[in-house]
Amino acid sequence: MIITLLTDFGSADSYVAEVKAVLVTRAPGVTLVDISHQIAPGDIRAGQYLLGRSWKHFPPGTVHLAIVDPGVGSARRAVAAEHDGHRFVAPDNGLLSFMPKGARFVSLPVPASAAATFHGRDVFAPVAARLATGAELSAAGEPISDPCYEPLPAPRHDHLSVIGEVIYVDRFGTLVSNIPGDAVQPGARIRVEGTEAGSLRRTFRDVARGALVAFVGSGGTIEIAVRDGSAARQLGAGVGAEVRA
Repeated sequence: MIITLLTDFGSADSYVAEVKAVLVTRAPGVTLVDISHQIAPGDIRAGQYLLGRSWKHFPPGTVHLAIVDPGVGSARRAVAAEHDGHRFVAPDNGLLSFMPKGARFVSLPVPASAAATFHGRDVFAPVAARLATGAELSAAGEPISDPCYEPLPAPRHDHLSVIGEVIYVDRFGTLVSNIPGDAVQPGARIRVEGTEAGSLRRTFRDVARGALVAFVGSGGTIEIAVRDGSAARQLGAGVGAEVRA
């Protein structure tokens, strides 16, 4: 059994360890896989992007525990969901918006003993452990039909170009757009906030050091990077910057 973890907890405090302590205690023998704990605090969109591109690479039966929860302790619901043989446990704040609307969702009860500021440990982790050890989704909570749905923005067309935006910036300063690689012609020219990034290339080594390069990244969308540098720093661009193909 596998449980993946994605949080904005970082590594300076004990929060990740406390969540893992619950998981290994309640699901002995579980394999824990860290997707990331370096999401910027409260950055739900970044969490949605990383979980949305990574979950499908795990085998069916995997439980995905995602905790980016700026509304912890508020009226926002805690949920678990099921899709394509995978289970997900997360706050109901849009983090799971990459899932199809036909996915099954349940609302989780919040124990009175749960710390109001740490539902990751006291609400989500126990449910993830139960699901990983064979519990049915229906046993975790009450069915709901209206989960929070705030998907990442989609690109649009203006007859001449595909117009998208940067939806994520990785640790290398690469600008990840929402424009699918198969939505543009080979050799299409890419612009970021009006700056020419050249035609689509295959990889970083296709340009000189320090030059901008646009390519279809491993997530299937157009990305803009600087060979041996940072496109985010060089262009002064970040999430929301316009990208045109």
